[in-house]
Amino acid sequence: MAIVLQPRYISAVQASKPQLNPLLKLVLDLGPLLLFFLANSRPALFLALVSPILRGDSVLDEPAGIFVATAVFMVAVVVALAASYALTRRLPIMPLVTAIIVLVFGSLTLLLHDEHFIKLKPTIIYVLFGGILLGGLAFNKLLLGVVFDSVFHLTAEGWRKLTIRWIIFFFALAVLNEIVWRTQSTDFWVSFKLFGVVPLTFLFGALQYPLLTKYAAPEQAAPDPQLQE
Repeated sequence: MAIVLQPRYISAVQASKPQLNPLLKLVLDLGPLLLFFLANSRPALFLALVSPILRGDSVLDEPAGIFVATAVFMVAVVVALAASYALTRRLPIMPLVTAIIVLVFGSLTLLLHDEHFIKLKPTIIYVLFGGILLGGLAFNKLLLGVVFDSVFHLTAEGWRKLTIRWIIFFFALAVLNEIVWRTQSTDFWVSFKLFGVVPLTFLFGALQYPLLTKYAAPEQAAPDPQLQE
């Protein structure tokens, strides 16, 4: 099956899109996760803020922290998404889908008073994005640039190799999340999300730099990260 690139001047298109300050983007990405960690370890600090969306008996149970943290996480991801939209007037795909899944599984956690749902949430997200990228490859569409709202300029081969690496990474994170939450305590799992997954993701991203430089496309004719038959 032949693959035909649909070239365009990505730099011109991206120039028309408002971009968040990198530091602010980092705060919006990691802020909700940091609050999730803090609320789990110090639920009393956040209880007054989220008590309206908690069941009345939630705070009386032993694992009260995870329920308070879940409520805080839900509020935080909505605020972060709203702030991103207010500054750029657009909603990136990955944060939007992540926020929807957080709200769905967070609501199930609180309504059913079952922490398993919020622990499954990362697995669902990783499998979903890995599956989207894998499905794109199957249909000769490289969707990595769309998923990550990418600003990279890569050749088709570069996009393909980078996509395969992210697929493997996403599925590996899904397996790792399942192992951790099923074998470790809730507090350990919450800490792992912040102090394990985040550093691993940054390290993995940094290790892709040689590929990004090797397959960099000329800016004036960078290919669209989507392929058509």
